Amino acid sequence: MPVPDKKTLRLLRALARDGLDVHPVPGGWRARAADAPDAPAAEVLLPPDLRLEAKALAQLCALAACRHPDGGRVTHARATPDFHPGDGGVAIGSVLRTEGQVVPQAVGGDINCGMRLHVVDLTVDQFLGQRDALVDRLKGDFFFGTRDVAQRAATQRAQFVDGLPGWVAAQRPAPLGSVARSDWAQLAAELDRVHLGGRLAGDLAWAPVDLVPDDGVVRDAGLATVGGGNHFVEVLWVDEVADRRAAWRWGVRAGQLAFMVHSGSRHVGRSIGRAWAERARDAWPQGAQYPRGGLFPLADPALCHAYLAAEATAANYGFVNRLLLAELVRLRLRQVFGDDLEAPLVYDLPHNITLPDGEGLIARKGACPAEVDQPVVIPGSMGTPSFLMRGLGNAAMLCSASHGAGRAKPRFDLHRADAASLGLDGVDCVTLRAERRVEEAPAAYKPIGPVVEAQVAAGVVAPVARLRPLLTFKA
Repeated sequence: MPVPDKKTLRLLRALARDGLDVHPVPGGWRARAADAPDAPAAEVLLPPDLRLEAKALAQLCALAACRHPDGGRVTHARATPDFHPGDGGVAIGSVLRTEGQVVPQAVGGDINCGMRLHVVDLTVDQFLGQRDALVDRLKGDFFFGTRDVAQRAATQRAQFVDGLPGWVAAQRPAPLGSVARSDWAQLAAELDRVHLGGRLAGDLAWAPVDLVPDDGVVRDAGLATVGGGNHFVEVLWVDEVADRRAAWRWGVRAGQLAFMVHSGSRHVGRSIGRAWAERARDAWPQGAQYPRGGLFPLADPALCHAYLAAEATAANYGFVNRLLLAELVRLRLRQVFGDDLEAPLVYDLPHNITLPDGEGLIARKGACPAEVDQPVVIPGSMGTPSFLMRGLGNAAMLCSASHGAGRAKPRFDLHRADAASLGLDGVDCVTLRAERRVEEAPAAYKPIGPVVEAQVAAGVVAPVARLRPLLTFKA
């Protein structure tokens, strides 16, 4: 176990003054709020060359101490190496296991933000030769509203309640919009490559009323949209294969083209997340002391059930949103490179979501499942590699891996940086807003290498392939 340097020792003393008991452990840190001795210790997987952030650690300790007066408890609190402060009071990279309670804020409003990875049997040279033709088409879809995602009311209802299987079953007999040109046998077969099959038990009562009419055609402005923040659509190439057996099983080969989609449930998730954060606060027992960090758990079984149904409804929408974004890319690739292009799905997995774990629940905020032999996609930045990994089912980390490199600098700081320090040389970013290139520059993120290596060393994931970016779309 490394001895903390002088700077870290000063940080530890400052944290102690703030009421946090923090100790280095092999591979990272363990912490607990001094006035919450019954709370589980929060553990952070963090390599020594990445900075421990005081605000993020305080947020994680508050999450670990989160307990409802009427019962329920946190059993485990973990953080992945992309750990950094969150705007909603919950650190990004937090993983929480509870029994007898659920914490809506532990997921927040970006419900089922996640990653979707496809591979494409094209070379880099083939792609670059038709780059402009593809970009022109996708710019229209992503920025100028040329996408056509019209759906019947029955399809809208099915996607909220039954996720991707419901959407496929309702849409497939007579599809509307762009997906009328899709390979529906392929879409149906790919459901097995989506985490949980792309379906949670949703409830139509939590869907936005204007999106679920009784009949007619719905033109949902939120579907097939990338979103802001760190969301993107990216074209990459497979630079290196480390595990040939897993790569072969998943259809991945060195030199292939690939594309990734990072988006979630958009306005639906924001609305549901905000409503339930307020509902949890309103349901707090009158006269009881407010919880640390303003994090309000739910313990009443009926409220817990209702929240999970609401979250599932938004999560189902997120699965469909990612599929439609990917399908726009796949259809445009076929227009440019030929109708026989398959571009199969490797995997689609969620980040921000609450899922059952035996008698308890695991809530992930900016972290993804990493079950045994499950594909795990860890993106870097638009100027650094991304990684396809194989989950190892590490119980100590609640079978969870990082959802990326993790933000290192606030957006405002980057606007004050000189251009040379942003790491944008050679970056091909397509956006209508020049500030997005700056705010999402490689310098905004932690180095992806140590983040991935720490998880490999800890037995969280094993490497399968490395992918390098060619082109990134930022809304």
